[in-house]
Amino acid sequence: MTMRTVPLRQVPGDSVIHRLWAGTKLIVVLVLGVMTWVLPSWPALGMVAAVLIVTALLAGIPLGALPRPPWWFWGLIALGAVVNIIVSMAAVIVFLRATALGLVVVGTSILVIWTTPLAEVAPAIATLMRPLRWLRLPVDEWAVAIALCLRGLPLLIEELRLLRAAHRLRPTAPAGSDHPSAEMGVIDMLVAAMSSALRRTEEMAEAITARGGTGRLTAYTARPHKADYLVLVIIALACAAAITGTILL
Repeated sequence: MTMRTVPLRQVPGDSVIHRLWAGTKLIVVLVLGVMTWVLPSWPALGMVAAVLIVTALLAGIPLGALPRPPWWFWGLIALGAVVNIIVSMAAVIVFLRATALGLVVVGTSILVIWTTPLAEVAPAIATLMRPLRWLRLPVDEWAVAIALCLRGLPLLIEELRLLRAAHRLRPTAPAGSDHPSAEMGVIDMLVAAMSSALRRTEEMAEAITARGGTGRLTAYTARPHKADYLVLVIIALACAAAITGTILL
C-alpha cells in the first residue's frame, strides 16, 4: 500500500469557502497556526481539527482527495510512542500532541490550496502586507515570490514523479555492470529535476514578461466581504473558547 497523491491545486467548487477572499483564509491559517504553536493543548488542537472538518464539508471536498497514509506512517507513530513510553506516560502524551499539531498545520495549509485559486494568493499577500510599504519594503516582490513558489511546487512534484516513473522503466543492468544505467541514483534524479525546474522557470519568466511583468500578478482587486468578516469573528470566538477550555482543564 502506498500513499496516494494529494492534489496540490484548487479542487473545483462554488461553495462559500471557495468564495471567501484569499486573504481571509491566510489570516485564519496564521491565527490557528500561532495559537496551536503557542498553546498546543488538546482543546486547541481539537478546535482546529473541528474547523478543518467543518470547512472540508462546507467546501464539498471529495473523499478521493483526502490522503491515506501508508502503513509505515502509522508504524513510525507507534514506534515513537513506544520509545517515549519508556520515559513516562507524560512523554507519550507530549509526542502524540506534537504529532497532532503537525497534522493539523499541514491540513490547514492543504485546505487553503484546495479552495483558493493561485491567482488570488499574490494580491491577497500584497494587500495584507501593505503596512510594510511605509517602511519602504518590497512588498509586491515578496508577494510575487511567494505566489510563484506555491505555483512551482506542484510542478516540481509532478516532474519528480515523471522522472521516477521513467527511471523504473529503464532496463536493469546486470550485477557488477559498469553501464551508466547501473549508476543512476537519487543524485542523478535530483540533478535532472533541477535542470527541468530551471527550464520551466525560464519559460514561466518569459510568459510573465509577455503578459506585462510581475506587477499584474498583484493587481487583482478582490477585497473582503461580509462573509469574510463573519468567518473571522467565528474563528476569534472559537480561539477564545479553546483558550478558556485549556485554562479550565
